[in-house]
Amino acid sequence: MKKHQFRQYALEDWMNDVIDGLGFYEPTPIQTKVIPEALKGKDIIGQSETGSGKTHAFLIPLLQQINSTDDATQVVLTAPTRELATQIYEEVKKISELSANQDAWRTKLIIGGTDKKRMIDKMKQPPHIVVGTPGRILDLVEQGVLSIYSAKSFVIDETDLMLELGLIQEIDKILTNAHPSIQLMVFSATIPEKLQPFLKKYLQSPLYIKIDDRLAPENLEHRLIDLRHRQAADLITQLSSLIQPYLAIIFTNGKEQADQLAQQLHERGLGVGLIHGGLSQRERKRVLKEIQQLKYQYIVATDLAARGIDIKGVSHVINAELPKEEGFYLHRVGRTARAGMEGTAISLYQEQDLPLVQTLEKKGLTFTFYDIVQGEWREAKPWNVRQKRVRMENETEKQAWQQVRKPKKVKPGYKKKMKKQQQKVKKKIQRNTFNKKK
Repeated sequence: MKKHQFRQYALEDWMNDVIDGLGFYEPTPIQTKVIPEALKGKDIIGQSETGSGKTHAFLIPLLQQINSTDDATQVVLTAPTRELATQIYEEVKKISELSANQDAWRTKLIIGGTDKKRMIDKMKQPPHIVVGTPGRILDLVEQGVLSIYSAKSFVIDETDLMLELGLIQEIDKILTNAHPSIQLMVFSATIPEKLQPFLKKYLQSPLYIKIDDRLAPENLEHRLIDLRHRQAADLITQLSSLIQPYLAIIFTNGKEQADQLAQQLHERGLGVGLIHGGLSQRERKRVLKEIQQLKYQYIVATDLAARGIDIKGVSHVINAELPKEEGFYLHRVGRTARAGMEGTAISLYQEQDLPLVQTLEKKGLTFTFYDIVQGEWREAKPWNVRQKRVRMENETEKQAWQQVRKPKKVKPGYKKKMKKQQQKVKKKIQRNTFNKKK
């Protein structure tokens, strides 16, 4: 059997066997940089996109160092959503099952939506590895059910989403119960400025690793449609007959907007699934199962879905509302055009969205502008055409005033006469400009 390239990290034999069992051969860029430094106990800030292999970048080094003869909790892995925490937990279980430590490790998934009393009963023997969401972990720590003071390593996954959801305060409280020298590993697709105080407070001379700063898949088309005075649900209904997606995710900026849009699309005869953080655990499980069974062609979602669930086969991303930050736009559109496939991102925009579009254009994204007229695609003027026209009008206005003679003596009605003179000059400038273009 061909030997995998993870052997360069001097991992133990049993972990090399696990990596063989996982079918990994070559480490991803984030794994190449994180694994050797994590093994040294370094604090790390890892910036990389979803799907870059970062979960195993921290699991491989941290799980190798678990001492199954020590009864204390040794590793704490946190994620902002139940789905993400469950995904990490499943990967820990997989590694455990492939290793000789299958019965030696105790791993506990600590998330909301589960029977709290039963969970507390099962915590009588401390888990070696804790995986969970901040709220429920903090709850058990404050009740004295779980002690993390003995933990050697603490991982915060999707940290920018933690910040967005207001969960950093809970992480802060959890860490006040940890040993001051605990190894901290922070993973995030973006590192917002608001995160800096937290990072400075807890990380000791961290190693900053940034992987792949490309904006979006190259085989992804970005289309913009001016919403104007129309309803998003009407435009998306028209879109549905044009694009015929294998699977499309329709993004909104919040739970209420998602609920409202899903309802409006239902009323217009479009079968859509709905996924956001406000659904009950049972409801989310049902919708996720139906998504996997390809029951829906369209899924209305909030940004949580971009991180919290793994949806395969997405051919289109539709932004019913553009997000406020470029990082969230990139996360959304990154759900499509995967594994070499082509994809299309269609965004409905309004005037307040133009600064975001401008920022993304400056960073290298190319947008094409369209409208839907009589059930067909119609190319539209770019957003900056109007701005250029306004700028030119302002410049002409300015030039005209510069050529108006100011009277030496001010007489009644002089302003009116000056304005009339300025308008004549302005028309002359515009005429000359038009003739030059001809």
